[in-house]
Amino acid sequence: MKQQALLFFGFFALAQLGIPASSAKAGEWDLSGYVAFEARYFPNAAFFPDQQDNQISPSLVAEPEVVYEWGRRTDRLTFIPFVRWAPDSDRRTHVDIREANWLHEGKGWDLVVGFDRVFWGVTESRHLVDIINQFDGVEDIDDEDKLGQPMVNFRWQADWGTLSAFVLPGFRERSFLDADARLRGPLAIDHDNATYDSGAKEAHVDFALRWSHTVGDWDIGVSHFHGTSREPRLNLTPRPGGQLVLVPHYDAIDQTGLDVQWTMEAWLWKLEAMSRSGHGDRFFASVAGFEYTLYQIFETVYDLGLLAEYQYDGRDKVGAPLTSGDGDLFLGTRLALNDIQSTEGLVGMIVDRSSQATLFFIEVERRVGANWKAELEGRLSFNAKNDVLLAGVRDDDFFTFRLSRFF
Repeated sequence: MKQQALLFFGFFALAQLGIPASSAKAGEWDLSGYVAFEARYFPNAAFFPDQQDNQISPSLVAEPEVVYEWGRRTDRLTFIPFVRWAPDSDRRTHVDIREANWLHEGKGWDLVVGFDRVFWGVTESRHLVDIINQFDGVEDIDDEDKLGQPMVNFRWQADWGTLSAFVLPGFRERSFLDADARLRGPLAIDHDNATYDSGAKEAHVDFALRWSHTVGDWDIGVSHFHGTSREPRLNLTPRPGGQLVLVPHYDAIDQTGLDVQWTMEAWLWKLEAMSRSGHGDRFFASVAGFEYTLYQIFETVYDLGLLAEYQYDGRDKVGAPLTSGDGDLFLGTRLALNDIQSTEGLVGMIVDRSSQATLFFIEVERRVGANWKAELEGRLSFNAKNDVLLAGVRDDDFFTFRLSRFF
């Protein structure tokens, strides 16, 4: 957190150099964001005796966004902190800087300096090429919540596509749940003693490059990343007294990625693929599938999307982090009511073809009035005892209700 704070103040000091003295009159401020109440319900008792056994876990969340623009909106400062207070979990109670950056837009190019969040990819069930940001592991198990990443990002736009170059000074370790928390798995994770391939550890500077372009009905992205893996290996390590814990180790890797989406009338054909070295032998992984939308079903305004994807991963079983995405099949359906409340729902499952372990999930959201939104999420597992990753959380099915107020 100390390094994060120093980087934050350093980036904003740099950004201040670009603000003219008259900007106090010419600039514009904007405040938005949300606050939320969240309750997570576990229908089953905890499987391990040292886990908390409370069925309801409440928390409060806030994510404000402060934006200041000047220079005819060619310059912008953005600050987005994130705060969660969870009375039953010290580690889930946390503060993070999701974004804190200066954006300058030129003619055909722009520059971002500071903490930012970047998303790459097109598939639904797994984001193989999305590697810039670290995931916030105390928020959820779906790898959708990202920690802010310090960066310098130069983007050049031309007729032949968009080229983005990244310098990433400062590594963010993945956050993990408390040793007694639900969803923590069979062994505690000793996040305080993480190890690295690089002698620079968190201070290692990473680099990334991405080219993206739209050609007719095709959206194409090609990327390369060189630096510290965001995906740690969890090494089984004995502690004094005989206790076994999992210690994260962050390898130095090179990863080349490809993401492609082809739009053909009601069809979206999707592919993400990557090749990575640094986790044992170089390996290849991919996610491929489609989304087909049935518009105005049964003579209503409702749209129904049908989704299917196949996950492949050829990584080593010993020298690489464990993954559940090897030979898994994802099936899902998305329903949009197209009403004034923007009611939407997604239901799906991921099935491991070898173990028959199945992860079922549901996500529903609906606006309430002009400023409120209600959300319900659920994660359920079946035949999980046969799967090396799901077995430790097989009794940690949960439902999350969230009520958010936007401003």
